[in-house]
Amino acid sequence: MSAETGSEIYDKQCASCHDNAVGRTPTKKMLNDLSAGAIVTAMETGVMRVIGQWNMDGPQRVAVAEYLSGEKYTANWQGGKTNICESPIKTSVDTFGKAHWNGWGNSDENMRYQDASSAGLTKDDVGKLKLKWAFAFPGESNVESQPTVVDGRIYIGSKTGKMYVLDADTGCTYWTFQADNSIKNAALLKEVGPEKRLVAFFGDIGGWIYAIDAVTSELIWKIRGDTHPAARIVGGFQHHEGALYVGITSLEEGLAIDPAYKCCSFRGTILKIDAGTGRTIWQTYTIDEQPIAQGETSRGHAMVGPSGATVWSAVTIDKKLNRIYAATSDNYSAPATDSSDSIVALSMETGKIEWVYQGLAGDAWNASCQNGTGENCPDDAGPDEDMGSSPMLMELPSGKRVLAAGQKTGVLHAMDPDDNGKLLWQKKLAEGGILGGIEWGPANDGRQIYVAAADATWRDQKFLSADTELNPETGGGMFAVDPATGNIIWEAPPGSCEGRVESPNKCSPAQNAGVTVIPGAVFSGALSGVLKAYDTETGEIIWEYDTLRDYTSVSGAKARGGALDGPGTVIVDGTVFVTSGYAKFGAHGGNVLLAFTAE
Repeated sequence: MSAETGSEIYDKQCASCHDNAVGRTPTKKMLNDLSAGAIVTAMETGVMRVIGQWNMDGPQRVAVAEYLSGEKYTANWQGGKTNICESPIKTSVDTFGKAHWNGWGNSDENMRYQDASSAGLTKDDVGKLKLKWAFAFPGESNVESQPTVVDGRIYIGSKTGKMYVLDADTGCTYWTFQADNSIKNAALLKEVGPEKRLVAFFGDIGGWIYAIDAVTSELIWKIRGDTHPAARIVGGFQHHEGALYVGITSLEEGLAIDPAYKCCSFRGTILKIDAGTGRTIWQTYTIDEQPIAQGETSRGHAMVGPSGATVWSAVTIDKKLNRIYAATSDNYSAPATDSSDSIVALSMETGKIEWVYQGLAGDAWNASCQNGTGENCPDDAGPDEDMGSSPMLMELPSGKRVLAAGQKTGVLHAMDPDDNGKLLWQKKLAEGGILGGIEWGPANDGRQIYVAAADATWRDQKFLSADTELNPETGGGMFAVDPATGNIIWEAPPGSCEGRVESPNKCSPAQNAGVTVIPGAVFSGALSGVLKAYDTETGEIIWEYDTLRDYTSVSGAKARGGALDGPGTVIVDGTVFVTSGYAKFGAHGGNVLLAFTAE
């Protein structure tokens, strides 16, 4: 066993990043809130596997986890509390004939819309919503995955790499499948092959792509989406004519905060995969050039590039033109490319890039740019304002088609998909920034686009401090926009953290989470933990619920709500589902999936 103490290992391997936390890197104080088991899992198979596996042995990982958590590590740290369903899964003859929400955007076009019959919920019903049940992810303190609901069952991943399959009516557990790493993306279910086998597709933050039997949990195939050690999958998948379309991002932007890390070599990747076999049909990089040595920064630090322009979100399918559209991030290192912060159109047949619309040029940035020394920060660094959320393809009543995409600049862009992405209009709706602008994406009902403003900031802008505190006075707000003109139809003001007694320094009205709309009501969650439903005609708030509280879960495991970020609300057959507890950026963590119905 290592002679070093947990404190010494932390100072040597972890402090340079977590004592100067930036972006999605948790502060040391946030790590103190995690269990020892959760920290060990993160270092072995999760988000910190690159450091945990390369720089530490098993006893060292346990030592640093016990030091941070203040508790002893046990291999059975999750407690195993699940409420097993008494009856086995019963499948329907017409699986997708029933109401469902499948994948991230619930459509090829990523509308994040549920029609009236599938929603089973009217505007009047929304005001009567009450909590029906709560499901706790055992032993966890952070939840980042959006539920998929198909054939009366919920498919949802967890930070510990479990894919849970629950009964949508009761919240009981049918079974779990253990992936190699944390699961962040929304599962996609499809019937595959002549026998129409129901298959669940999803990815993990190790870059692995899985196909499992959605009824029995049998693993059908598993492939690595990219061989780069920092590859990860966050965005949902799409499926068309027997093929999966997968976008891949990476951990490199955060790893660059370490001065010893040679930044950067990962390029955004999009794959077309045979859904039946897992065979890669084509792979396209968002940057043509392979990363090579680029000399030194003005501070004398060696750089590699170009890199970045990664894909954080689900691609959008255009069946008319046989194309897909992918949104890309900033570049991680110089030189900046013309495909970063962009919408990229690719041929579904060949993977060839047909056109690129760039929302912001010259945006080369990594976490080192927020770290005092900034060794890996590119000269003339950009603002980190990704085109991060899935683009939405719309057909207006006039027959005109519009491709709309939100950006962290706070700008909503509208392009003409039938004219090689020609800009139709832009509308500035939010301030923008590292955690600003439009984060996880708008929704639309074919008439209006509904956009939530993020714009989270920190008290005294102590973004790098170990005592990071959210600014309770910035961020948030909701907009309805005319897709034909970009004109604002209505605007709703942000919420408030006033009166928040518990940990007011962890409260922000910023509305980062994905937006969801049904006829008459649009749903949006905030870092404060408050979920709101707005009248689609007026912007009036018709229902709200503070998810930041303790719950009695269906399994008996301890349940706690926290911040709403990333995953959006899912509405199926009269039930509203939402996960609460996105523990990043100084906000409250949690471990709960909530189900609401109208009384």
